Amino acid sequence: MEDPPNPPQTCDVVIIGGGPAGSTMAARLAEMGLDVVLFDKDVHPRFHIGESLLPRNLPILSQLGVLDAVEAIAVKKFGADLALPDREDYRKFEFAEANPSHPHAFQVKRAEFDHLLLQNARKAGARVMEGVRVKDINFEPAESVNVTVDGAKPVWQARFVVDASGRDTFLAARMKTKERDPNHNSAAVFAHYQGVQRRPGTDAGNTSVTWFENGWFWTIPLSEGVDSVGVVCDPEFLRTRKGPLDEFLSETIASCPQMRHRMADAHPISMAQAAGNFSYKSNRMHGDRYLLIGDAYAFLDPMFSTGVYLAMESAMRGAEAVHTFLTEPETGRLKLDAHVISMERGLGRLSWFIYKFNTPATRKLFMSRLNPLNMRREVISLLAGDVFGRRSGGIGVPAFKLAHRLLSVVLR
Repeated sequence: MEDPPNPPQTCDVVIIGGGPAGSTMAARLAEMGLDVVLFDKDVHPRFHIGESLLPRNLPILSQLGVLDAVEAIAVKKFGADLALPDREDYRKFEFAEANPSHPHAFQVKRAEFDHLLLQNARKAGARVMEGVRVKDINFEPAESVNVTVDGAKPVWQARFVVDASGRDTFLAARMKTKERDPNHNSAAVFAHYQGVQRRPGTDAGNTSVTWFENGWFWTIPLSEGVDSVGVVCDPEFLRTRKGPLDEFLSETIASCPQMRHRMADAHPISMAQAAGNFSYKSNRMHGDRYLLIGDAYAFLDPMFSTGVYLAMESAMRGAEAVHTFLTEPETGRLKLDAHVISMERGLGRLSWFIYKFNTPATRKLFMSRLNPLNMRREVISLLAGDVFGRRSGGIGVPAFKLAHRLLSVVLR
């Protein structure tokens, strides 16, 4: 006679993924008194791209109680700079111009940063299980969600599921709600280097963006003399490579005078990696007993370093809605709907800049020293993470868009 099957393990919320979105959500819900189980397929610390934080991350880190710990492993950055490929000078954008109360952000090694946030979720009371992959999910019966995972305890029964699986897009892929963005398609190749020439003085921690014929480069200064360096380009350009990714990245850097100068004494300390089809979005953010947050819902582009911020912001806002749903279902549904509207509005404000970034008109406007209607302050505010309109609600951003439209006609 066979032994009866083990009953499923139970909890209030299952979270899929232990990146910044999942760890933030787990910590917040556990602090609210919910029984939270987080599954991550990886064992931390593990490499991840996306090292640049924004000023709007800092209040979240403070609320999570990890601000000092993050600062201890980070490089402080006071802004970003943009450069043209054939010139050695650059145009600087300092966060303090937009908001003196948030004048800086951090650059972090994601392996350290993500591990720190995951440990904080454990400290807050969440049950964190690393090296455990979620295999399947079943929303029947109506009162609960059954989650199947690898391991000795394969079935978990939860009242709610949060998908924070990042670019794996666990739920969106299974529900077939993931859609590529028809307005934007990019590929990226990146690696870590030592010996990259940094900007002088307080600009040394800047994220640097350098345009070139086929896209743009980033350099992000990290601790211990390490820099993250990558190129974002059209997939067609990436398909022109004839050798390994490392050679392609080196050759592409060498083709741009500005980057060639800054990388003259640099050497890679990691293998080059590639990511393609950057921009996508699920056509559904939440449904009955589930919510998608961070990159599991949408990813636009690494251009303005908004990925980690939007992931953590969506987790903070989403946690309030999930908690309300589990305590007051009718009010919670309204909160989840409001959360969707808010996140969509923020993504929409940011997406215009991403779609237009690689145009001649954008280059002219960003490199210009003209500043009508306080355009510069509001654009910097938006790019510092104020995509929800806390401080950038004036006419500067609309003025920038109008100037872009007119300049596009002139440069046509």
